[in-house]
Amino acid sequence: MKKISRREFIRLITKSAGAAAAMQLLHACGIAPAADSATPTKTPFVPAGPQVTNLGSIAEAVVPTETPLPSDTLAPTGLPATVTASPAAEAAYLAVARGGDDPEALVRAALQAIGGIGRFVPQGANVLIKPNVCTSNYSYLDAATTNPWVVGALVKMCFEAGAGRVRVFDFPFNGNNPANYEASGIAEQVLAAGGELEILDWNKFVQSALPNARSLGSAAFYSEVVDADVLIDVPIAKHHSGARLTLGMKNLMGVIRNRNAVHSADLQQAIADLADYIRPELTVIDAVRILTNNGPISSSSHSDVRLMNTVIASPDIVAADAYATRLFGWTDPNQLPYVKYGVERGLGRSDLENLKIEEISLG
Repeated sequence: MKKISRREFIRLITKSAGAAAAMQLLHACGIAPAADSATPTKTPFVPAGPQVTNLGSIAEAVVPTETPLPSDTLAPTGLPATVTASPAAEAAYLAVARGGDDPEALVRAALQAIGGIGRFVPQGANVLIKPNVCTSNYSYLDAATTNPWVVGALVKMCFEAGAGRVRVFDFPFNGNNPANYEASGIAEQVLAAGGELEILDWNKFVQSALPNARSLGSAAFYSEVVDADVLIDVPIAKHHSGARLTLGMKNLMGVIRNRNAVHSADLQQAIADLADYIRPELTVIDAVRILTNNGPISSSSHSDVRLMNTVIASPDIVAADAYATRLFGWTDPNQLPYVKYGVERGLGRSDLENLKIEEISLG
């Protein structure tokens, strides 16, 4: 039996009777496109019921008493020790790692807590990692682009899990992606880890209908994103003047050609439309530095940047975004409309108090 891609799976399911209901059920269960018996499968993500909570004191953990200025020396101090994944039954629904000065260690700790990278990346998988590399004028030091060591760590870990190919891609709103990869520091880390940088090819955008859309009826998606076996969404957490915050769901705007269509529609519903269609297998939010104001890129000064040394990881993109709102002092994640809409559509959960959340301190 021929393996079907993410896009082919969507087409098949939407052509069948009861397509909308079937897609909602499959999406809510986080089931990936089917593959033949020779293709290794991963543990599907199933939204869980109420579980023990370990949120701790978020106010103490995420609100700095002063504003540290960004440093250009925040590079990993050394490779972390090899970690062993938690059994699926013990895995956290969402994990938050914070502390220390090594972004790679944060990524590894967070991924270990939710079951390990192998839970999401089967042997031989074609993996695409989607960071935020929106501009070449500002970098991770300005909390404008995803931390390069976070991205590099994910590339390494995918290969450690047996991935056959690992690429990094973003379609920026400013500059071009080769220059942005270089300026952000992501190119150096990805190539050092053995990954590839996907260079934008305009011919690879494919117009697709969004069968469950409430605002954005169709969009031209970058085919390499849709056809990947595994999509890992890696946004930087930052303020956004239009969407209020850029997090995992908002980061998916970097996989479509015409972003103006999203902005001219109901922006918050359109963001949920994209998340409903794309469905990343894993969301890893880079909050090593966050941008608290004047986003998506702050030209004022580093006074808008907060050094948080935090990474959030979950297979539930809505839950990851919901937790990340707390980094900005929010008490109700549903005040971010696209989180609320994501919950309403069954894309994930925002009731953090009922989820098994593991918080890890690295010092």
